[in-house]
Amino acid sequence: MCKHTIVALMEDQPGALSRAVNLFRRRGYNIASLSVGHTETPNVSRMTVVVESEDVEQVVKQLYRLIDVIKVSDVTEDPTVDREMALVKVQAGSKNRAEIATLAEIFDAKIVDVAANSMIIEMTGTPSKVENFIEVLRPFGIKEMMRTGRIAMVRGAHAHRAAQYAESNGHADEAVAALN
Repeated sequence: MCKHTIVALMEDQPGALSRAVNLFRRRGYNIASLSVGHTETPNVSRMTVVVESEDVEQVVKQLYRLIDVIKVSDVTEDPTVDREMALVKVQAGSKNRAEIATLAEIFDAKIVDVAANSMIIEMTGTPSKVENFIEVLRPFGIKEMMRTGRIAMVRGAHAHRAAQYAESNGHADEAVAALN
């Protein structure tokens, strides 16, 4: 089964996220990852959802029909920057603390909490890098773990969209600045 990454811009309205997620549920899609957050535009949120399915064309079309949805893109085949974050609480006694700290440094992770018998490590990176880091920590004994969903942005498109937005709102000077 193929994983598709879908990005949707939607108005910050009560129930908007619920309506969008219900479309996936009704069609029987498994949501592997879901992240939602504010954007550079007031009252607009960006939803990144990773679904396991062979085809998502129909659900993308149905998302467009929701009144709160502004734009939908299947960015699976586009060149994107993808990131996830994980917080991992690992067993860490005095004997293995230095080894865990070295591994965190190798993966550009941050130790954010140290207790008598554990450490919490924050790791941000591509989904595969986060997965690799978790696998390296497993032998030490993972006590707790929390991963965010994937967030994704198409490479090189942001400045162009900013220019289009500025130009469409009568700000030609800002449009030129956004492209430079």
